[in-house]
Amino acid sequence: VAALRYEDIPADAVYWGKVALADTVGVTLAGAHEDAPRIVDEVLGISASVGPCLIIGSNRRAGCLDAALINGVAAHVLDFDNTAFHMGGHVSAVMVPALIAASEAFGATGRDFLLAHAAGFEMGARIGNAVNFHHSEKGWHPTSTLGVFAVAAACARLLKLSAAETETALALSTSLAAGIKANFGTMTKSLHAGQCARSGLMAVLLARKGFTANADAFEHKQGFFNLFNGAGNFDATGIVENWGRPFEIVEPGAGYKIYPCCYSTHSAVEATLNLVRRHGPFDANSVTRIDSWTSARGLAHTDRPQPNSALNAKFSVQYCVARAALYGEVRLDHFEGDAWRDAAVQALLPRIHAAPYGPDLFSGDFPFGAEVKITFANGTNVAAKVDRPLGRTSGNPIAPQQMQEKFMDCARRVLTPDAAAAAYQLMDAFEVVGSVKNLTMLLEPAVPVAGNPRVKEANAA
Repeated sequence: VAALRYEDIPADAVYWGKVALADTVGVTLAGAHEDAPRIVDEVLGISASVGPCLIIGSNRRAGCLDAALINGVAAHVLDFDNTAFHMGGHVSAVMVPALIAASEAFGATGRDFLLAHAAGFEMGARIGNAVNFHHSEKGWHPTSTLGVFAVAAACARLLKLSAAETETALALSTSLAAGIKANFGTMTKSLHAGQCARSGLMAVLLARKGFTANADAFEHKQGFFNLFNGAGNFDATGIVENWGRPFEIVEPGAGYKIYPCCYSTHSAVEATLNLVRRHGPFDANSVTRIDSWTSARGLAHTDRPQPNSALNAKFSVQYCVARAALYGEVRLDHFEGDAWRDAAVQALLPRIHAAPYGPDLFSGDFPFGAEVKITFANGTNVAAKVDRPLGRTSGNPIAPQQMQEKFMDCARRVLTPDAAAAAYQLMDAFEVVGSVKNLTMLLEPAVPVAGNPRVKEANAA
């Protein structure tokens, strides 16, 4: 991490870093005024500008640790942010808020930022590869428990820590790793991301001041690997071998979302939408049964036949499939307010049956496929299968135009269309941006936003 230079990362890593930045900034803007970040903001008591770092979606500023926390919660609260396959969790939502805050507080260029993001992505994925999927299946939430190492590595590179200081920051982070999957479907899941962003940055700031930690904190008999995974359930031998060959941000790359819900539902959603394109949308009265087969690993946290909140609905494969079948799309507003109570969806939910697919349905070790079969009252049925959802890897990317549309759709909840377009254009050429502050200046609303900014027309005016 300490030795990595901008010239060491390939053009593809720079490109995907800019995609990750724009995607994360977009979903952070969209989530900025959700209840979770608002409550965290209120608890911290930041009523005025008290620091150098922007609380995204507002005109207020705070210290870098508080800004990383609040913006990290906002980045993840909609569950619309990217993921890293080998880390097994959301990666840019924890790094980008910390990196933006550190950049504002201590000064950094766009090149510094992209280099740091690539280093952090690599660290999170490498440690994830050593402990997953046992780590995740035990119930740890890798976004936070492993993401903290991604944040620490990224911020250490951004602030140009020495190798010894970086080692200390990572060792210190082992004591700041936390987050359990039992809290999926609640505000606490997004708190994992915010706390991770804050903790990883704090570890770096402490290390650069001379704070100490045990250099053996990963391998110690009471260290991270043995405590979080248990003896025999990890393999750390390959973490540093062939570092950056290829960079994880390039291959397999980050997974990007076009549906604002848990990634473990995406293949089922995509299969259902494929059926809608060919045969629908479907009338709930004509459907007698929908079968959804997804991986047992993903179904463990998405088998929620009767979601009881908007956040809970994001983790219900039944709800997501119902939305896709009835409306031919899965949008942000399907997970807002009382949308989960939609009468047509509620009527269909009891007829949706989720089960794990058998070992013969998909080959390989990529646990994100799905098959959906819809049976009608006349006895006929239609079915579709998706091996890997669109955007899951760099080899099956979402079209750039579609990613830009996603950003604009998210950003318009806070920014005017002109400001959103200017921010996107700046991030598209981020490697030549002289100061990250040039970006945050564009992320402030043109007028102070009080309350929920969903009154978009007033803000745009």
